[in-house]
Amino acid sequence: MLYMNEYEIGEATRRYWGHAILGPATQTLAALAEWTNRNSDGWAYWPKPCRAARQLQELIGTRREYIDDPERADVSADDLARALRPIRSFRTRHGADFPIYLPE
Repeated sequence: MLYMNEYEIGEATRRYWGHAILGPATQTLAALAEWTNRNSDGWAYWPKPCRAARQLQELIGTRREYIDDPERADVSADDLARALRPIRSFRTRHGADFPIYLPE
């Protein structure tokens, strides 16, 4: 399982800012981590939001994947929609108000 810490989330958000799919993916992950920090002991300590975001973190991948292929044509809007399902469920169950970003 891939686990992204807050630094890695911030780095991925900057890296993929203009990417059609991974831009919204990283913005959503950053919003979830920020909400978690405001409403619990923090992203590093509450495993439920991180587990909900597992597929999203795996979709975003690692810095190595970016270096090897900065365009990341291997991701699609359908991949993002699948990765967002558990996050939407988490948001509903916990009454969370963080935004979920979608491709335009």
